[in-house]
Amino acid sequence: MGQQKKRKEKLLQLFKTLSPISAFSKQQARERCTELTPHFVSLALKDLVREGILDRYESSDQETYAWRNAQVRVDPSHWIERQVSGNQVTAQPEQERPRERLLSSGAETLSDADLLAILIRVGVKGESAIEAGKRLSKTFSNKLSDLRRSGKDELRNISPAITVTSYAAIMAGIELGRRVARHEQQHRRAHAPITSTSAAVEYCDDAFSGLAISGVQEEFHIVTLSTKHLPINTHLITRGTLDASLVHPREVFRPAIRDSASAVILVHNHPSGDATPSREDHQVTDRMTEVGKLLGITVLDHIVVASEGSVSIRELA
Repeated sequence: MGQQKKRKEKLLQLFKTLSPISAFSKQQARERCTELTPHFVSLALKDLVREGILDRYESSDQETYAWRNAQVRVDPSHWIERQVSGNQVTAQPEQERPRERLLSSGAETLSDADLLAILIRVGVKGESAIEAGKRLSKTFSNKLSDLRRSGKDELRNISPAITVTSYAAIMAGIELGRRVARHEQQHRRAHAPITSTSAAVEYCDDAFSGLAISGVQEEFHIVTLSTKHLPINTHLITRGTLDASLVHPREVFRPAIRDSASAVILVHNHPSGDATPSREDHQVTDRMTEVGKLLGITVLDHIVVASEGSVSIRELA
């Protein structure tokens, strides 16, 4: 306990001396911290850089440091406490460590915090990967999907254990999980025939969810179907305001003929969020339906997708 108290006092002295200075060299830090050894100052600066609290710049003749994390600069008590007391994975019984529990019981048995700890992998002085995982899990407990859109500095402000390496691992893990889930959805869709309006809406809600939520301009797509009405492929036909005079049947049915499709579903989005079909939407549906009859390709439905929900034009007709 005496050693911890002494280290805490040294770190407090370092912050008291250096926090009023926005930028300083290593030599200046050593000269100003007269009560601390040069070795202690160097190690403390190294820890502060590794945890993103200081930025380090190196020129031909000296190392310069500048404060990045203003919160820790003003109130370093929490950071110092972690440096002194810590909470490391090695203190955990082996059977309680996330990686060991994953190997023995499977990933599905782990909490969000445990999974994040495995991706973070290595903690920093004063904060283990387990503690970092708990912090991230608590912060994103009601909005886990927001984790994908968080920047490295934002996550590092939550936990100093989020280094460049662990941030990259978290983002890679999220993206891989998204791709696996999407592949599973596509596999299920490919083996489920679309024989009704409700099935067409459900398919398009899933397949065009990104377009419905994030589309900034109208896009017109088709889904090609086999003789058993199994999905074959999706094709982007055009971008821009939907107009019966601009959506040419040649462009719509060319990929359908190439896919040897028996039927198609027309799909477009409303960036406004309201999926209510316009007069032009109905005109496009009618025109493509008539051309499809001539080609022997059934226009099964025309689905309008939007953030507020999807609508079948066939159902409204």
